[in-house]
Amino acid sequence: MDGLALAFIARDRLDDFVVGVRDGLKALQRPDGHWRFELEADATIPSEYILLLHYLAEPNPSVEAAVGRYLRDLQGEHGGWPLFDGGAFDISASVKAYYALKVIGDDPQAPHMVRARQVILAHGGAARANVLTRYLLALFGQIPWRGVPVMMAEVMLLPRWFPFHLSKMSYWSRAVIVPLLIITALKPLARNPRGVGIRELFVTEPERERRYNRNPTGTLIGDLLLFANNVARLIDHVVPGVVRRHAMRRCLDWVTARLNGEDGLGAIYPAMANAVIAFDALGFSRDDPAVVTARRALEALLVAREDGSLYCQPCVSPVWDTGLALHALLEAGEPGDGACVRGGLDWLADRQILDRVGDWADALAAPVRPGGWAFQYNNDHYPDVDDTAMVGMALHRADPVRYHTAIARAAEWIVGMQSKNGGWGAYDADNTHHYLNHIPFADHGALLDPPTADVTARCLGFLAQLGFGRDHPTMQAGIDYLLREQEADGSWFGRWGANYVYGTWSVLTALNAAGLDLSSPEIRRAVDWLVSRQRPDGGWGEDCTSYWPGREDASSVSTPSQTAWAVLGLMAAGEADHDATRRGVAFLESHPRTGPRLDEDRFTGVGFPRVFYLKYHGYAAFFPLWAVARYRTLMTKNDRRVAWGL
Repeated sequence: MDGLALAFIARDRLDDFVVGVRDGLKALQRPDGHWRFELEADATIPSEYILLLHYLAEPNPSVEAAVGRYLRDLQGEHGGWPLFDGGAFDISASVKAYYALKVIGDDPQAPHMVRARQVILAHGGAARANVLTRYLLALFGQIPWRGVPVMMAEVMLLPRWFPFHLSKMSYWSRAVIVPLLIITALKPLARNPRGVGIRELFVTEPERERRYNRNPTGTLIGDLLLFANNVARLIDHVVPGVVRRHAMRRCLDWVTARLNGEDGLGAIYPAMANAVIAFDALGFSRDDPAVVTARRALEALLVAREDGSLYCQPCVSPVWDTGLALHALLEAGEPGDGACVRGGLDWLADRQILDRVGDWADALAAPVRPGGWAFQYNNDHYPDVDDTAMVGMALHRADPVRYHTAIARAAEWIVGMQSKNGGWGAYDADNTHHYLNHIPFADHGALLDPPTADVTARCLGFLAQLGFGRDHPTMQAGIDYLLREQEADGSWFGRWGANYVYGTWSVLTALNAAGLDLSSPEIRRAVDWLVSRQRPDGGWGEDCTSYWPGREDASSVSTPSQTAWAVLGLMAAGEADHDATRRGVAFLESHPRTGPRLDEDRFTGVGFPRVFYLKYHGYAAFFPLWAVARYRTLMTKNDRRVAWGL
């Protein structure tokens, strides 16, 4: 369909689309009421999984063959491996993928291995990989331990007021670092039963390389912290044994208290894998209950595909997927008291975290009762603010009476988690100790969890939907934060979705729900920005490289997810009748579809900007259904205003 010439979309075509996607999505609901789609990342996690098996001397030929197929399929035209579909070469992902393929038996002289080796060497070799990759190489004896920053177990003994303290980092950093402290104290060596190394990936012999650790920010404070790291290396060798053992016990106690059953430490792969290695380094037997539990958590992340390939997810997203699916179905007219929606809502309500005070409480000036939801099946120490707002809105929209208590507890927790600047982070309040991003370990730039526009928007939308007025102190502080965060071009940054389209949609829906005048300059500038970013085919496509400075305008092919966000944003701004909105809906309605999912290969989710990206396989179903169904509803009303917080 020619989006440029479109003036009207026939109602029956909208109906066919909505019914088809809605029914397809309903068919994927699991018997207990929830939805879960694949959550795919780059080559990093599958490569690490293979290397973990060889660290433990547990090679698995069938798994290796399937993961090898997956990794070869991901190799880019540049010869290496990217962070997202169609992305540029990334040295860290490429070093891990090359090593994993070599470990499972790929011939280093095979064309794909030669190409990979050449591009890795052209970019400085494996010594230039990021910190977490170098820790893995140190475990396999490929670089000396001086090739990684010093991480002393004694940090567990530091007082809370000390500048470097676990409570000052993000949840994911804590979950990854604490077992890593055990690992770096013991410095174990991988069993590596096939004795595979990758010395051919180094420009300078690993033992002679002197510039492994670098200043991640190039600033004076970064230089000072790099010097402090070198001093810590000297201290590390003279720590009394009794102190080291006490510190390691604190690390182990911390990990075991948060092992989180078969959902794993932090419910994220890197933390789970580090826990397994830490247990192994401490001499735990393979049948120890903690080890068995940790291993099962890892195995649960494996996804076997119909083409015979296999990969390992970074985590799973059932709460997020279920919340989004319910919003889309409710928008499509599915009754809130029907079996489908009721089943999903009851499943969510049962998973609200009401009796676990997690790490999030450490930063709060006043105690707050728990009331949030995790992103995964279970992760009680780390409820997710974004998920909580999303789920709370779905519960309230479908049945505010039945779920009154759950909604009230969620709102209480959300209000208590607001940061001092008016915004919300994903897991912690006031996680803004930005000086920590200068330490050598933080070369990934994702050590913290500061407030962001997209999460803040979700929280405001939830509270507005509950009836919080603009004059409420929580609302006013949040609105002020969002208005301060607007970019010069009228957009908003998207932390957890790619990128400015996601952020702008999120904020526009929140400002609409909060009752801001849709003719205000801020909203008009955002509308103009969205319209300016529409592509000739009627869709929107923002490349993940837009997170790099100077590349903010990077565009890509139009994607259903991003197009739906833009359309939802325009409708929230009162532009349901805009030609750009109609063209966007036409793009979605006519896009090729397999089951409920519109065909979408590109990554539109984000783990850590510039470091780790995600492909939510459900996004190409949830958001297009949501957008087209809302458009259909608004076109039948005299009042084009959106009624909900999202």
